[in-house]
Amino acid sequence: MKYFDIFDSENGYSVGTLIYFEREKVFITELVSGLDEWSAPLLFASYVKRGILTIPRDVSLAWIRERIIPSNRQNINQILKNHKLKEYSEIKFLEISEGKCSQDSLIIKKTEVIPEYVKKRMQSNISDVLVSDDSLLVFFKDDTLRKIPQEKLYKIDGAGKLQNNRSLLESGKAGAGGYYVTFNNSIDIPAAELYKTGIKLPLKKSDFINFVCKNILDTSEVCSMLECSRQNLNYLINKDLLKPIKENVKGNLYQKGDVEHFSHSPIK
Repeated sequence: MKYFDIFDSENGYSVGTLIYFEREKVFITELVSGLDEWSAPLLFASYVKRGILTIPRDVSLAWIRERIIPSNRQNINQILKNHKLKEYSEIKFLEISEGKCSQDSLIIKKTEVIPEYVKKRMQSNISDVLVSDDSLLVFFKDDTLRKIPQEKLYKIDGAGKLQNNRSLLESGKAGAGGYYVTFNNSIDIPAAELYKTGIKLPLKKSDFINFVCKNILDTSEVCSMLECSRQNLNYLINKDLLKPIKENVKGNLYQKGDVEHFSHSPIK
């Protein structure tokens, strides 16, 4: 990640922090607490007015593009050559120009110091997401788990397209830095919205990890427990006497309870 201070050079104060996720090539803007809509960058004013200080990736990118040389500039190839760049890159042009723009007094400078308000907000970002049959289970970095029933999920702004589209829903995964859940990299639901909407469950991520470690068995462990060969195990699976919870060419996974139940059954 790269961090940039968004500094108002005329008034002498920081208005926020720009975060760049290099692998995903995603920008996220965190505005300082207490910022009003008149002091915020114009493109972000409507968000600040609604009390939203974490600006989504699409709006952050749009703001960056307002401040750098556009990719469709007529002489862009010569500009790239002058700066020894092989291809167009928003982050490279941002670093070269410091994001200076004639429309305001803001500059964007790289920093190694991560403000405390950014660190604090990141604690409510997403660590993992699970799409279940009737809801979205979201693990947050503050070690809470929240359940968002699908009927509530569909009511969140922008999430209506997920309804009646199972494949799109199941594509859900945590986005850059856990700032959002993205579906097919085209529909983003902010972490803050899911945190607010979700029903907090009395479980932690560590509880699920412990369950997996203690109750999910691989093929070798099942063969050892049943004292049988892999060939015998395949026979049981083909006869539907034992079902893996996940199948893979490199080996299956089984729930310990199912294996124990089978080991004590009369069929065995």
